[in-house]
Amino acid sequence: MTALLSVTIRVKDPERLKEYMAQVPATMKPFGAKMLSRGRVINQLKGERAHQLEAVFEFPSSEDLNGWYGSAAYQALATLRDAVCDMSLAEIEPF
Repeated sequence: MTALLSVTIRVKDPERLKEYMAQVPATMKPFGAKMLSRGRVINQLKGERAHQLEAVFEFPSSEDLNGWYGSAAYQALATLRDAVCDMSLAEIEPF
């Protein structure tokens, strides 16, 4: 069963965030991920939010998603990620 990854980002350093974002796709490719959507939040219709960007990725399975997250390639980007943004990553099970 496919697994979805929801990502929300509060930007700290926009220029260096571009560096991080440019490197992530190569870490996902071996795990069969594809981006479903990515964008800037432009209109909060209801509730509160603390982030400016959102993205959703699809993985072939939960195992692939977790394999990617725990991979050495992605974890090597963790220091850069944490320096340039506050990020929330959550696995979503489609229903």
